[in-house]
Amino acid sequence: MTQIQGSKDCGNSPKNQFVQDVSVAMECGEAMPEAFSEDVTWEQPATQPPSGKNALLEYLGSRSKPASITVLHAISHGKVGAANGEVTLANGHTRRFCYVFEFTNTKANCISVIKSYS
Repeated sequence: MTQIQGSKDCGNSPKNQFVQDVSVAMECGEAMPEAFSEDVTWEQPATQPPSGKNALLEYLGSRSKPASITVLHAISHGKVGAANGEVTLANGHTRRFCYVFEFTNTKANCISVIKSYS
């Protein structure tokens, strides 16, 4: 079971909480199909990004679960949200992550573009 330490940014903000939840799910290799548009794209450094909801969900399913995730910040404004933090893998290796999400609307409940930096 992955230990999660959430951001203090979420407070009363459902949009910030959504950003955090999606980021944690992505780091854990878990799918949240309702969070993504059918034509979602994921721009990643140095890898061939999955394009489309099915490809994204398949890619996420192939990721291994980390030992722990610390979300430092999870923020949103208008049609954009971002989260960053640290992941510790089962072997003790630690790496940082950062996701920037573009939403399909200002309700911020469906992601059309993901840009990640790690």
